[in-house]
Amino acid sequence: MTHSQSYPDASPFAANPVPADAGIGLKPQHYRDIIATRPPLGWFEVHAENYMGAGGPPHRYLGAIREFYPLSLHGVGLSLGSAGPLDRDHVLALKDLAQRYEPGLISEHLAWTRHGDTHFNDLLPVPLTREALDVMVAHVSETQDILGRQILVENPSIYVDIEGAEMSEPAFLVALARRSGCGLLADINNVYVSCVNRGEDAGEWLDAIPAELVGEVHLAGHAEDETDGGTLLIDDHGSAVRDEVFALYRRFIARIGARPTLIERDRNVPELGLLVAEAMRAQECLDEARACDPVLGRSHG
Repeated sequence: MTHSQSYPDASPFAANPVPADAGIGLKPQHYRDIIATRPPLGWFEVHAENYMGAGGPPHRYLGAIREFYPLSLHGVGLSLGSAGPLDRDHVLALKDLAQRYEPGLISEHLAWTRHGDTHFNDLLPVPLTREALDVMVAHVSETQDILGRQILVENPSIYVDIEGAEMSEPAFLVALARRSGCGLLADINNVYVSCVNRGEDAGEWLDAIPAELVGEVHLAGHAEDETDGGTLLIDDHGSAVRDEVFALYRRFIARIGARPTLIERDRNVPELGLLVAEAMRAQECLDEARACDPVLGRSHG
């Protein structure tokens, strides 16, 4: 199955692009500080499911922030990798949210979170098989048809090898993008965590992703769990981005050019100033990439 339809940015989305600069995830404890201080960030990302209610304070604050910053919607509940039919009601709720806030980017995960009527709290890995690829292509294509625009698909963190794989994870993602017309969200921390846990080379993983397919990059922290078999890295979004992950990011951006880059922090969320400072570290990498190659460094939001 191939669905290579192009999804050109149509108004109003083209009027509100996410710039190829650094942003952070929007957290309720920072609402007031953001509105009062307007930090020097390129954009904010919100978890779509947190704003699917009709109204209330979250929408009031998000609307106020939206007046000054572009937004990206990042979903965790579409379960694009589930074997059953796509949850069209969820996609329609996402479409309503997108029409309300006109985000420059919309993204989801290479994962499944639902089996029948049972929903799971974790982003569960998709088997890297041709059958699973067909399912992902169909679900991503249907989602984009309903939304009327392209989405980005993020690589997950993986802790053990999945039996029966018929291709590498980068090859799976590239095939998904080529066949469905989606873009890719490259999570550098997830790449590092997955490759270290499985004894693979994170640099080679990233080198296998064509630059033109990457629409956004995520950076986050991880934890270390000591087990009988050694150290297991856990993607917990609960600390600052590690130096080794930043080094991978710098190399990746130097190759593909500047892209919208998010600092993710979902646990142990610090004060706004610390997150902004971490985002400025990513911004330095983006500015360096633009200075070295202004053509590749143009905004791809």
